[in-house]
Amino acid sequence: MTKNSYIKAEKIFRQHNGILRTSQAKKLGIDQPILIQMFEEGLLVREARGLYRLADLTPLSNPDFVQVAIRIPDAVICLISALNYHNLTTQIPYRVYIALPQKTKAPRIEYPPLDIVYLSETPYITGIKEYALDGIPVRIYSREKTVADCFKFQNKVGLDIAIEALKDYLHQPEYNLGELLRCAQVDRVGNIVQPYIKAAL
Repeated sequence: MTKNSYIKAEKIFRQHNGILRTSQAKKLGIDQPILIQMFEEGLLVREARGLYRLADLTPLSNPDFVQVAIRIPDAVICLISALNYHNLTTQIPYRVYIALPQKTKAPRIEYPPLDIVYLSETPYITGIKEYALDGIPVRIYSREKTVADCFKFQNKVGLDIAIEALKDYLHQPEYNLGELLRCAQVDRVGNIVQPYIKAAL
């Protein structure tokens, strides 16, 4: 690899927050042999298969979420993963929970392990927030949508976790009851959630 090739590749990486997929790098003019040589020389770190980061950058603080955001652009972090991000659960998820639009093909990635729910258009787009994690935009459902989703998918996450999340949410000083009820209506669980809200307040 020539010095100019390295300088060009490094510049492209830094323009993209220091992290690129192999396919992205190729489109931007970095061929795979250059990636491999940079990796072998310790200039790049392989975060996952086909995902590279400049070695002189701080290690990712949210590697699983960042990998999902880069490799599955339509994914929205949801359920227990979103609860964990919003500090609304004591559960530690061992896979990343994501939501995708209905009829989306299942993504093929080896890591991180995924738990996928498929949503129709309105429930899918409602409550999406974008957070910058390690310089990468990551889509995560809002606190209100996440709590509502846990009641919608209580058979997947457990009713006890949904109730715990609701109680934790309502104990936060900035809770928004109107938005929570709106999200619950979108998820068609308004009648299920309301008795638990009354009991918690």
